[in-house]
Amino acid sequence: MDKQSSQNRTFGRPAADELKRKSVRGGVVAVGAQGVKLVIQTGTVMLLARLLSPQDFGLAAMAATLTAFLALFKDAGLASATIQSREVTHDQLSTLFWINVAIGGGLTALAIVLAPALAWFYREPRVFWIAAVLGSSFLFTGLMAQHGALITREMRFLTQAKIDLTALALSSATGVVMALLGWRYWSFVGMGLANNIASVVGVWVAVPWVPGPPRRNRSVLPMLHFGGLSTLINFLVYLAWNSQNILLGRFWGAHALGIYGRAHQLAILPVEQWTASLSGVALSGLSAVQHDPQRLSRSFLKAYSLLLSATVPIAIVCPLFADEIIRILLGEKWMEVAPIFRLLTPTSLVFALANPLSWLNTATGRMRRALSMTVVMTPVVILGIVLGLGHGPLGVAIGYSGAMMLIIIPIAAWSKQGTGITWSDLWAASRAPLLAGLLAGSVGLIARVELGGASAPLATAALEFALVLAVYASTLLTMGQKSLYVDLLSELFRRSTAVR
Repeated sequence: MDKQSSQNRTFGRPAADELKRKSVRGGVVAVGAQGVKLVIQTGTVMLLARLLSPQDFGLAAMAATLTAFLALFKDAGLASATIQSREVTHDQLSTLFWINVAIGGGLTALAIVLAPALAWFYREPRVFWIAAVLGSSFLFTGLMAQHGALITREMRFLTQAKIDLTALALSSATGVVMALLGWRYWSFVGMGLANNIASVVGVWVAVPWVPGPPRRNRSVLPMLHFGGLSTLINFLVYLAWNSQNILLGRFWGAHALGIYGRAHQLAILPVEQWTASLSGVALSGLSAVQHDPQRLSRSFLKAYSLLLSATVPIAIVCPLFADEIIRILLGEKWMEVAPIFRLLTPTSLVFALANPLSWLNTATGRMRRALSMTVVMTPVVILGIVLGLGHGPLGVAIGYSGAMMLIIIPIAAWSKQGTGITWSDLWAASRAPLLAGLLAGSVGLIARVELGGASAPLATAALEFALVLAVYASTLLTMGQKSLYVDLLSELFRRSTAVR
Protein backbone atom coordinates (compact mmCIF):
# COMPACT_ATOMS: atom_id res chain seq x y z
CA MET A 1 0.00 0.00 0.00
CA ASP A 2 1.57 3.35 -1.08
CA LYS A 3 1.67 6.42 1.13
CA GLN A 4 -1.27 8.20 -0.54
CA SER A 5 -3.59 5.20 -0.41
CA SER A 6 -2.60 4.59 3.20
CA GLN A 7 -3.60 8.15 4.12
CA ASN A 8 -6.95 7.76 2.37
CA ARG A 9 -7.67 4.43 3.99
CA THR A 10 -10.75 4.09 6.18
CA PHE A 11 -11.18 1.48 8.88
CA GLY A 12 -14.61 -0.08 8.53
CA ARG A 13 -16.55 -2.83 10.26
CA PRO A 14 -17.51 -6.37 9.29
CA ALA A 15 -20.31 -6.63 6.73
CA ALA A 16 -23.87 -6.75 8.09
CA ASP A 17 -24.33 -10.43 7.19
CA GLU A 18 -21.13 -11.26 9.09
CA LEU A 19 -21.93 -9.22 12.18
CA LYS A 20 -23.96 -11.81 14.09
CA ARG A 21 -21.54 -14.63 13.34
CA LYS A 22 -18.54 -12.58 14.39
CA SER A 23 -20.33 -11.38 17.52
CA VAL A 24 -21.26 -14.92 18.55
CA ARG A 25 -17.83 -16.32 17.85
CA GLY A 26 -16.23 -13.32 19.49
CA GLY A 27 -18.34 -13.88 22.58
CA VAL A 28 -17.37 -17.54 22.75
CA VAL A 29 -13.70 -16.66 22.31
CA ALA A 30 -13.95 -13.93 24.97
CA VAL A 31 -15.64 -16.21 27.48
CA GLY A 32 -13.23 -19.05 26.78
CA ALA A 33 -10.24 -16.76 27.09
CA GLN A 34 -11.65 -15.32 30.30
CA GLY A 35 -11.96 -18.82 31.72
CA VAL A 36 -8.28 -19.46 31.01
CA LYS A 37 -7.34 -16.04 32.42
CA LEU A 38 -9.32 -16.75 35.57
CA VAL A 39 -7.45 -20.03 36.07
CA ILE A 40 -4.07 -18.31 35.57
CA GLN A 41 -4.98 -15.40 37.86
CA THR A 42 -6.38 -17.68 40.55
CA GLY A 43 -3.29 -19.85 40.43
CA THR A 44 -1.09 -16.77 40.66
CA VAL A 45 -3.02 -15.45 43.67
CA MET A 46 -2.77 -18.84 45.37
CA LEU A 47 1.00 -18.92 44.91
CA LEU A 48 1.61 -15.30 45.87
CA ALA A 49 -0.62 -15.60 48.95
CA ARG A 50 1.67 -18.34 50.20
CA LEU A 51 4.88 -16.52 49.28
CA LEU A 52 4.00 -12.98 50.38
CA SER A 53 2.43 -11.36 53.44
CA PRO A 54 -0.80 -9.33 53.77
CA GLN A 55 1.44 -6.28 54.23
CA ASP A 56 3.06 -6.86 50.82
CA PHE A 57 -0.38 -6.97 49.23
CA GLY A 58 -1.37 -3.87 51.18
CA LEU A 59 1.68 -1.88 50.01
CA ALA A 60 0.92 -2.79 46.40
CA ALA A 61 -2.73 -1.76 46.91
CA MET A 62 -1.61 1.59 48.33
CA ALA A 63 0.51 2.29 45.24
CA ALA A 64 -2.37 1.12 43.06
CA THR A 65 -4.61 3.88 44.39
CA LEU A 66 -2.43 6.34 42.46
CA THR A 67 -1.70 4.25 39.37
CA ALA A 68 -5.33 3.13 39.09
CA PHE A 69 -6.42 6.76 39.32
CA LEU A 70 -3.98 7.85 36.61
CA ALA A 71 -5.03 4.86 34.49
CA LEU A 72 -8.43 6.51 34.11
CA PHE A 73 -6.75 8.94 31.71
CA LYS A 74 -4.43 6.50 29.95
CA ASP A 75 -6.26 6.62 26.61
CA ALA A 76 -8.54 9.60 27.36
CA GLY A 77 -11.48 7.53 26.13
CA LEU A 78 -10.10 7.71 22.59
CA ALA A 79 -9.95 3.93 22.15
CA SER A 80 -13.70 3.73 22.84
CA ALA A 81 -14.25 6.65 20.46
CA THR A 82 -12.44 4.74 17.70
CA ILE A 83 -14.55 1.65 18.32
CA GLN A 84 -17.85 3.56 18.51
CA SER A 85 -17.37 5.84 15.46
CA ARG A 86 -19.14 4.81 12.27
CA GLU A 87 -16.04 5.52 10.17
CA VAL A 88 -12.40 6.21 11.04
CA THR A 89 -9.71 7.46 8.64
CA HIS A 90 -5.95 7.03 8.68
CA ASP A 91 -5.40 10.71 9.50
CA GLN A 92 -7.88 10.63 12.37
CA LEU A 93 -6.32 7.50 13.79
CA SER A 94 -2.79 8.91 13.48
CA THR A 95 -3.76 12.06 15.34
CA LEU A 96 -5.41 10.05 18.10
CA PHE A 97 -2.33 7.81 18.33
CA TRP A 98 0.02 10.73 19.00
CA ILE A 99 -2.41 12.22 21.51
CA ASN A 100 -2.38 8.89 23.35
CA VAL A 101 1.43 8.77 23.31
CA ALA A 102 1.62 12.30 24.73
CA ILE A 103 -0.89 11.40 27.43
CA GLY A 104 1.09 8.29 28.33
CA GLY A 105 4.29 10.27 28.74
CA GLY A 106 2.51 12.91 30.80
CA LEU A 107 0.98 10.31 33.11
CA THR A 108 4.38 8.70 33.68
CA ALA A 109 5.82 12.05 34.72
CA LEU A 110 2.80 12.77 36.89
CA ALA A 111 3.14 9.42 38.70
CA ILE A 112 6.72 10.30 39.65
CA VAL A 113 5.71 13.80 40.79
CA LEU A 114 2.79 12.55 42.92
CA ALA A 115 4.54 9.52 44.44
CA PRO A 116 6.00 11.50 47.39
CA ALA A 117 2.54 12.82 48.27
CA LEU A 118 1.17 9.28 48.17
CA ALA A 119 3.89 8.07 50.54
CA TRP A 120 3.11 10.97 52.90
CA PHE A 121 -0.65 10.28 52.77
CA TYR A 122 -0.22 6.64 53.78
CA ARG A 123 2.73 7.39 56.09
CA GLU A 124 4.61 4.63 54.24
CA PRO A 125 7.88 5.63 52.45
CA ARG A 126 8.13 2.32 50.55
CA VAL A 127 5.08 3.29 48.51
CA PHE A 128 7.06 6.06 46.78
CA TRP A 129 9.27 3.79 44.70
CA ILE A 130 6.50 1.30 43.95
CA ALA A 131 4.27 4.02 42.50
CA ALA A 132 7.12 5.79 40.67
CA VAL A 133 8.28 2.64 38.87
CA LEU A 134 4.76 1.44 38.09
CA GLY A 135 4.07 4.82 36.50
CA SER A 136 6.36 3.95 33.60
CA SER A 137 3.71 1.51 32.38
CA PHE A 138 1.70 4.43 30.97
CA LEU A 139 4.30 4.88 28.25
CA PHE A 140 3.33 1.46 26.92
CA THR A 141 -0.43 1.95 27.21
CA GLY A 142 -0.16 5.11 25.11
CA LEU A 143 1.66 3.21 22.39
CA MET A 144 -0.94 0.47 22.11
CA ALA A 145 -4.30 2.23 22.68
CA GLN A 146 -5.26 2.79 19.01
CA HIS A 147 -3.81 -0.50 17.77
CA GLY A 148 -5.88 -2.31 20.38
CA ALA A 149 -8.96 -0.31 19.40
CA LEU A 150 -8.54 -1.42 15.77
CA ILE A 151 -8.44 -5.06 16.84
CA THR A 152 -11.74 -4.62 18.69
CA ARG A 153 -13.34 -2.50 15.94
CA GLU A 154 -12.54 -5.17 13.36
CA MET A 155 -13.86 -7.85 15.78
CA ARG A 156 -10.60 -9.84 15.79
CA PHE A 157 -11.34 -11.27 19.19
CA LEU A 158 -9.25 -14.42 18.81
CA THR A 159 -6.21 -12.25 18.13
CA GLN A 160 -6.95 -10.14 21.19
CA ALA A 161 -7.39 -13.24 23.32
CA LYS A 162 -4.00 -14.61 22.24
CA ILE A 163 -2.32 -11.32 23.12
CA ASP A 164 -4.05 -11.07 26.50
CA LEU A 165 -3.30 -14.64 27.52
CA THR A 166 0.33 -14.44 26.47
CA ALA A 167 0.82 -11.17 28.37
CA LEU A 168 -0.93 -12.56 31.45
CA ALA A 169 1.10 -15.77 31.46
CA LEU A 170 4.37 -13.85 31.16
CA SER A 171 3.42 -11.35 33.86
CA SER A 172 2.23 -14.07 36.25
CA ALA A 173 5.46 -16.02 35.76
CA THR A 174 7.45 -12.84 36.38
CA GLY A 175 5.61 -12.14 39.63
CA VAL A 176 5.95 -15.66 41.00
CA VAL A 177 9.65 -15.91 40.14
CA MET A 178 10.36 -12.54 41.76
CA ALA A 179 8.45 -13.63 44.88
CA LEU A 180 10.46 -16.86 45.05
CA LEU A 181 13.65 -14.80 44.80
CA GLY A 182 12.59 -12.69 47.78
CA TRP A 183 11.57 -9.49 46.01
CA ARG A 184 8.38 -9.28 48.11
CA TYR A 185 6.10 -6.37 47.05
CA TRP A 186 8.32 -5.67 44.02
CA SER A 187 6.81 -8.81 42.54
CA PHE A 188 3.64 -6.82 41.78
CA VAL A 189 5.69 -4.12 40.03
CA GLY A 190 7.37 -6.75 37.88
CA MET A 191 4.00 -8.26 36.99
CA GLY A 192 2.57 -4.92 35.88
CA LEU A 193 5.54 -3.96 33.71
CA ALA A 194 5.80 -7.42 32.12
CA ASN A 195 2.12 -7.37 31.20
CA ASN A 196 2.33 -3.96 29.52
CA ILE A 197 5.51 -4.71 27.58
CA ALA A 198 4.12 -8.02 26.29
CA SER A 199 0.81 -6.37 25.35
CA VAL A 200 2.33 -3.54 23.34
CA VAL A 201 4.56 -5.95 21.42
CA GLY A 202 1.55 -8.19 20.74
CA VAL A 203 -0.76 -5.50 19.36
CA TRP A 204 1.92 -3.95 17.16
CA VAL A 205 2.70 -7.35 15.65
CA ALA A 206 -1.01 -8.10 15.15
CA VAL A 207 -1.83 -4.69 13.62
CA PRO A 208 0.79 -3.65 11.05
CA TRP A 209 -0.75 -0.18 10.70
CA VAL A 210 1.92 2.54 11.05
CA PRO A 211 0.70 5.95 12.24
CA GLY A 212 1.49 9.03 10.20
CA PRO A 213 2.25 12.48 11.59
CA PRO A 214 -0.46 14.21 13.64
CA ARG A 215 -2.66 16.62 11.70
CA ARG A 216 -5.04 19.38 12.70
CA ASN A 217 -8.33 17.80 11.72
CA ARG A 218 -11.76 19.05 12.77
CA SER A 219 -13.22 15.60 12.25
CA VAL A 220 -11.29 14.46 15.32
CA LEU A 221 -13.10 16.95 17.60
CA PRO A 222 -16.28 14.82 18.11
CA MET A 223 -14.07 11.87 19.02
CA LEU A 224 -12.15 14.00 21.52
CA HIS A 225 -15.47 15.16 23.01
CA PHE A 226 -16.66 11.56 23.31
CA GLY A 227 -13.35 10.55 24.89
CA GLY A 228 -13.42 13.48 27.32
CA LEU A 229 -16.87 12.57 28.61
CA SER A 230 -15.87 8.92 28.87
CA THR A 231 -12.79 9.85 30.89
CA LEU A 232 -14.79 12.04 33.25
CA ILE A 233 -17.23 9.19 33.83
CA ASN A 234 -14.35 6.82 34.57
CA PHE A 235 -12.95 9.34 37.04
CA LEU A 236 -16.21 9.51 38.99
CA VAL A 237 -16.57 5.72 38.92
CA TYR A 238 -13.04 5.44 40.28
CA LEU A 239 -13.94 7.71 43.21
CA ALA A 240 -16.94 5.57 44.03
CA TRP A 241 -15.37 2.18 43.59
CA ASN A 242 -11.94 2.93 45.10
CA SER A 243 -12.81 5.11 48.06
CA GLN A 244 -12.87 1.92 50.11
CA ASN A 245 -9.19 1.22 49.39
CA ILE A 246 -8.09 4.83 49.86
CA LEU A 247 -9.87 5.25 53.20
CA LEU A 248 -9.04 1.82 54.61
CA GLY A 249 -5.37 2.25 53.78
CA ARG A 250 -5.29 5.74 55.30
CA PHE A 251 -7.11 4.98 58.56
CA TRP A 252 -6.55 1.24 59.12
CA GLY A 253 -3.13 0.58 57.54
CA ALA A 254 -1.54 -1.85 55.10
CA HIS A 255 -2.62 -5.04 56.87
CA ALA A 256 -6.32 -4.15 56.90
CA LEU A 257 -6.15 -3.02 53.28
CA GLY A 258 -4.35 -6.23 52.29
CA ILE A 259 -7.08 -8.33 53.93
CA TYR A 260 -9.94 -6.31 52.44
CA GLY A 261 -8.25 -6.18 49.04
CA ARG A 262 -8.05 -9.97 48.79
CA ALA A 263 -11.73 -10.29 49.72
CA HIS A 264 -12.76 -7.66 47.19
CA GLN A 265 -10.64 -9.16 44.45
CA LEU A 266 -12.03 -12.65 44.91
CA ALA A 267 -15.64 -11.46 45.22
CA ILE A 268 -15.70 -8.96 42.37
CA LEU A 269 -12.89 -9.93 39.99
CA PRO A 270 -14.62 -12.90 38.29
CA VAL A 271 -17.75 -10.88 37.45
CA GLU A 272 -15.77 -7.78 36.46
CA GLN A 273 -13.64 -9.82 34.13
CA TRP A 274 -16.54 -11.72 32.57
CA THR A 275 -18.14 -8.34 31.88
CA ALA A 276 -14.89 -6.82 30.63
CA SER A 277 -14.17 -9.79 28.39
CA LEU A 278 -17.55 -9.39 26.67
CA SER A 279 -17.60 -5.59 26.64
CA GLY A 280 -15.34 -5.36 23.60
CA VAL A 281 -17.57 -7.77 21.69
CA ALA A 282 -20.73 -6.03 22.86
CA LEU A 283 -19.51 -2.49 22.23
CA SER A 284 -18.30 -3.31 18.73
CA GLY A 285 -21.46 -5.22 17.82
CA LEU A 286 -23.94 -2.78 19.37
CA SER A 287 -22.14 0.23 17.86
CA ALA A 288 -22.52 -1.33 14.43
CA VAL A 289 -26.34 -1.49 14.83
CA GLN A 290 -26.80 1.69 16.89
CA HIS A 291 -29.08 3.22 14.24
CA ASP A 292 -31.40 0.18 14.17
CA PRO A 293 -33.28 0.33 17.52
CA GLN A 294 -35.00 -3.04 17.16
CA ARG A 295 -31.82 -4.87 16.31
CA LEU A 296 -29.95 -2.97 19.04
CA SER A 297 -32.51 -4.00 21.67
CA ARG A 298 -32.60 -7.62 20.52
CA SER A 299 -28.82 -7.95 20.48
CA PHE A 300 -28.38 -6.31 23.88
CA LEU A 301 -31.02 -8.41 25.62
CA LYS A 302 -29.50 -11.65 24.36
CA ALA A 303 -26.04 -10.60 25.54
CA TYR A 304 -27.49 -9.44 28.88
CA SER A 305 -29.22 -12.74 29.50
CA LEU A 306 -26.13 -14.76 28.62
CA LEU A 307 -23.87 -12.68 30.86
CA LEU A 308 -26.24 -13.05 33.80
CA SER A 309 -26.46 -16.80 33.22
CA ALA A 310 -22.68 -17.04 33.57
CA THR A 311 -22.32 -14.75 36.58
CA VAL A 312 -25.28 -15.56 38.83
CA PRO A 313 -23.63 -18.82 40.00
CA ILE A 314 -20.72 -16.76 41.37
CA ALA A 315 -23.11 -14.79 43.55
CA ILE A 316 -24.51 -18.09 44.86
CA VAL A 317 -21.42 -20.11 45.65
CA CYS A 318 -19.30 -17.31 47.14
CA PRO A 319 -21.38 -16.73 50.29
CA LEU A 320 -22.25 -20.40 50.68
CA PHE A 321 -18.68 -21.66 50.41
CA ALA A 322 -16.69 -18.61 51.57
CA ASP A 323 -14.62 -20.49 54.16
CA GLU A 324 -13.67 -23.29 51.79
CA ILE A 325 -12.84 -20.88 48.95
CA ILE A 326 -10.52 -18.80 51.13
CA ARG A 327 -8.88 -21.84 52.71
CA ILE A 328 -8.15 -23.40 49.30
CA LEU A 329 -7.15 -20.26 47.41
CA LEU A 330 -5.25 -18.29 50.06
CA GLY A 331 -4.47 -20.66 52.91
CA GLU A 332 -5.19 -20.75 56.64
CA LYS A 333 -3.32 -17.53 57.46
CA TRP A 334 -5.89 -15.59 55.41
CA MET A 335 -9.07 -16.89 57.06
CA GLU A 336 -10.02 -13.45 58.38
CA VAL A 337 -10.77 -12.64 54.73
CA ALA A 338 -13.76 -15.05 54.70
CA PRO A 339 -16.41 -12.93 56.50
CA ILE A 340 -15.49 -9.85 54.42
CA PHE A 341 -15.60 -11.95 51.27
CA ARG A 342 -19.08 -13.19 52.20
CA LEU A 343 -20.38 -9.67 52.84
CA LEU A 344 -19.07 -8.42 49.48
CA THR A 345 -20.71 -11.09 47.33
CA PRO A 346 -23.99 -9.16 46.79
CA THR A 347 -21.96 -6.61 44.85
CA SER A 348 -20.96 -9.27 42.33
CA LEU A 349 -24.62 -9.66 41.37
CA VAL A 350 -25.05 -5.87 41.18
CA PHE A 351 -22.04 -5.64 38.86
CA ALA A 352 -23.51 -8.33 36.63
CA LEU A 353 -26.85 -6.50 36.47
CA ALA A 354 -25.54 -2.94 36.14
CA ASN A 355 -22.28 -2.98 34.17
CA PRO A 356 -23.75 -4.26 30.87
CA LEU A 357 -26.25 -1.39 30.89
CA SER A 358 -23.34 0.97 30.22
CA TRP A 359 -22.95 -0.71 26.83
CA LEU A 360 -26.20 0.90 25.72
CA ASN A 361 -25.05 4.41 26.52
CA THR A 362 -21.59 3.99 25.02
CA ALA A 363 -22.69 2.24 21.82
CA THR A 364 -25.31 4.90 21.09
CA GLY A 365 -23.07 7.82 22.05
CA ARG A 366 -25.25 8.90 25.01
CA MET A 367 -22.27 9.93 27.10
CA ARG A 368 -23.96 12.95 28.69
CA ARG A 369 -26.63 10.65 30.08
CA ALA A 370 -23.98 8.28 31.39
CA LEU A 371 -22.22 11.23 33.04
CA SER A 372 -25.42 12.40 34.71
CA MET A 373 -26.03 8.91 36.07
CA THR A 374 -22.52 8.69 37.46
CA VAL A 375 -22.71 12.12 39.11
CA VAL A 376 -25.81 11.01 41.01
CA MET A 377 -24.64 7.50 41.93
CA THR A 378 -21.07 8.23 43.06
CA PRO A 379 -21.98 10.08 46.30
CA VAL A 380 -24.31 7.24 47.31
CA VAL A 381 -21.52 4.66 47.10
CA ILE A 382 -18.99 6.88 48.87
CA LEU A 383 -21.49 7.60 51.67
CA GLY A 384 -22.04 3.88 52.22
CA ILE A 385 -18.28 3.33 52.51
CA VAL A 386 -17.81 6.26 54.91
CA LEU A 387 -20.66 5.08 57.14
CA GLY A 388 -18.99 1.70 57.52
CA LEU A 389 -15.41 2.95 57.87
CA GLY A 390 -15.51 3.23 61.67
CA HIS A 391 -16.02 -0.55 61.89
CA GLY A 392 -12.99 -1.43 59.78
CA PRO A 393 -13.00 -3.79 56.81
CA LEU A 394 -16.21 -5.52 57.86
CA GLY A 395 -18.06 -2.22 58.17
CA VAL A 396 -16.78 -1.02 54.79
CA ALA A 397 -17.93 -4.27 53.17
CA ILE A 398 -21.45 -3.82 54.59
CA GLY A 399 -21.65 -0.15 53.60
CA TYR A 400 -20.31 -0.77 50.10
CA SER A 401 -22.63 -3.72 49.41
CA GLY A 402 -25.66 -1.85 50.74
CA ALA A 403 -24.97 1.21 48.61
CA MET A 404 -24.46 -0.88 45.49
CA MET A 405 -27.79 -2.63 45.96
CA LEU A 406 -29.56 0.73 46.34
CA ILE A 407 -28.41 2.07 42.96
CA ILE A 408 -29.20 -0.85 40.65
CA ILE A 409 -32.84 0.09 39.94
CA PRO A 410 -32.09 3.79 39.17
CA ILE A 411 -29.23 2.73 36.86
CA ALA A 412 -31.51 0.39 34.92
CA ALA A 413 -34.31 2.97 34.69
CA TRP A 414 -31.95 5.66 33.41
CA SER A 415 -30.05 3.45 30.97
CA LYS A 416 -33.04 2.05 29.12
CA GLN A 417 -34.64 5.41 28.29
CA GLY A 418 -34.89 6.03 24.56
CA THR A 419 -33.60 2.57 23.61
CA GLY A 420 -36.98 0.86 23.17
CA ILE A 421 -36.13 -1.55 25.98
CA THR A 422 -38.87 -1.87 28.61
CA TRP A 423 -38.94 -3.19 32.17
CA SER A 424 -40.69 -6.26 30.78
CA ASP A 425 -37.80 -6.82 28.37
CA LEU A 426 -35.21 -6.56 31.15
CA TRP A 427 -37.19 -8.92 33.36
CA ALA A 428 -37.63 -11.41 30.53
CA ALA A 429 -33.87 -11.37 29.92
CA SER A 430 -32.95 -11.77 33.59
CA ARG A 431 -35.84 -13.86 34.92
CA ALA A 432 -34.42 -17.32 34.21
CA PRO A 433 -30.90 -16.71 35.64
CA LEU A 434 -32.22 -14.93 38.74
CA LEU A 435 -34.95 -17.45 39.58
CA ALA A 436 -32.66 -20.39 38.87
CA GLY A 437 -30.07 -18.78 41.14
CA LEU A 438 -32.62 -18.24 43.91
CA LEU A 439 -33.69 -21.88 43.78
CA ALA A 440 -30.13 -23.22 43.61
CA GLY A 441 -29.05 -20.96 46.50
CA SER A 442 -31.95 -22.15 48.64
CA VAL A 443 -31.12 -25.78 47.95
CA GLY A 444 -27.47 -25.12 48.74
CA LEU A 445 -28.32 -23.38 52.03
CA ILE A 446 -30.53 -26.26 53.13
CA ALA A 447 -27.79 -28.74 52.22
CA ARG A 448 -25.22 -26.71 54.21
CA VAL A 449 -27.42 -26.69 57.31
CA GLU A 450 -28.32 -30.37 57.09
CA LEU A 451 -24.78 -31.57 56.35
CA GLY A 452 -22.83 -29.60 58.93
CA GLY A 453 -22.62 -26.03 57.65
CA ALA A 454 -19.26 -24.36 57.09
CA SER A 455 -17.56 -26.90 59.37
CA ALA A 456 -18.37 -29.78 57.04
CA PRO A 457 -15.43 -31.73 55.55
CA LEU A 458 -14.09 -30.57 52.20
CA ALA A 459 -15.50 -33.62 50.41
CA THR A 460 -18.98 -32.81 51.72
CA ALA A 461 -18.61 -29.21 50.64
CA ALA A 462 -17.61 -30.39 47.15
CA LEU A 463 -20.82 -32.45 46.92
CA GLU A 464 -22.86 -29.46 48.05
CA PHE A 465 -21.13 -27.29 45.46
CA ALA A 466 -21.90 -29.79 42.70
CA LEU A 467 -25.53 -29.96 43.86
CA VAL A 468 -25.93 -26.18 43.66
CA LEU A 469 -24.52 -26.00 40.14
CA ALA A 470 -26.62 -28.97 38.98
CA VAL A 471 -29.82 -27.40 40.30
CA TYR A 472 -28.93 -24.07 38.72
CA ALA A 473 -28.08 -25.52 35.30
CA SER A 474 -31.10 -27.82 35.12
CA THR A 475 -33.49 -25.06 36.22
CA LEU A 476 -32.00 -22.63 33.73
CA LEU A 477 -32.50 -25.03 30.83
CA THR A 478 -36.14 -25.65 31.74
CA MET A 479 -37.00 -21.92 31.86
CA GLY A 480 -36.67 -21.10 28.18
CA GLN A 481 -32.90 -20.61 27.98
CA LYS A 482 -32.26 -23.79 26.00
CA SER A 483 -33.45 -22.27 22.71
CA LEU A 484 -31.10 -19.31 23.22
CA TYR A 485 -28.10 -21.58 23.65
CA VAL A 486 -29.11 -23.77 20.70
CA ASP A 487 -29.40 -20.67 18.49
CA LEU A 488 -25.96 -19.48 19.53
CA LEU A 489 -24.37 -22.88 19.00
CA SER A 490 -25.92 -23.22 15.56
CA GLU A 491 -24.62 -19.76 14.64
CA LEU A 492 -21.21 -20.61 16.01
CA PHE A 493 -20.78 -23.74 13.95
CA ARG A 494 -22.65 -22.58 10.87
CA ARG A 495 -20.51 -22.49 7.77
CA SER A 496 -20.12 -18.96 6.55
CA THR A 497 -20.81 -18.43 2.87
CA ALA A 498 -19.10 -15.06 2.93
CA VAL A 499 -15.86 -14.70 1.01
CA ARG A 500 -12.95 -14.75 3.43
